[in-house]
Amino acid sequence: MKKLSITALIFAFCLGMVSSAFAEEEVTCFESRKGASEVVKRDLQPGWPNVKCSPKTGAVLWWGDPFDGTVPMGDTPLLTHVPPGNAVVKPRSAKLAILPLCGTACHNGVIPPTLPKDKKPKAIPTMEGLLPDAKNLQHGRGRIWCLDCHHTTQRNKLVDNFGDPLSIDQPQLLCGKCHGDKMRDWRDGIHGKRIGEWASTGKKRWFTCTECHNPHNVQDGARNRGFIQLEPELPPQLPKGMKDAKHELVHGVH
Repeated sequence: MKKLSITALIFAFCLGMVSSAFAEEEVTCFESRKGASEVVKRDLQPGWPNVKCSPKTGAVLWWGDPFDGTVPMGDTPLLTHVPPGNAVVKPRSAKLAILPLCGTACHNGVIPPTLPKDKKPKAIPTMEGLLPDAKNLQHGRGRIWCLDCHHTTQRNKLVDNFGDPLSIDQPQLLCGKCHGDKMRDWRDGIHGKRIGEWASTGKKRWFTCTECHNPHNVQDGARNRGFIQLEPELPPQLPKGMKDAKHELVHGVH
């Protein structure tokens, strides 16, 4: 009888371990663009998740901490009115798996020995396999090529107007070279997305260009032009005792 009880306890323990493993299945949802701004759901504190994911679309519905995983954005022209440290971003470089290889293994300033003279990269099966979008670049309507955006010898970095390298985590400094009007609107809070404090100069997480837009296929409808249209979520539940929300349609004028 004693042996049977011990066996039953061991079986119950193993069953509990298996059940908890299934219960703790990793949940990933996206913040702005699927595949570029994905975040793994976890608890900041017991019962306090970092994000709530939509079971319908897989998008983030709200953030438990809007500054989780962020770093100061760095210097951006004409943003001196924002107090230092109040503009933060979430770096993407750690999530780009092949980024470390770009500047060391394949494009290290020595390899390749020469660059194409016609600004058309040679077809390399390995490159096409890693970056399918690069084979049919849909950006600039054929007027730009890879090295207008990526540094010539430091391929894991972007390039500014003076030929100096830029961090991959500050794409706004690159995009602003051609899209000055969008850069201005993004800087002023008209274009783009921010979360955080309500005050105009309060601390906010700024979403950078490539978190929302895929720079390799912005003009190709078949490869997700702009944003995928998401079906709206159901409205939140009304407070107890409130029959409808018709009051929201009426705005009093004093």
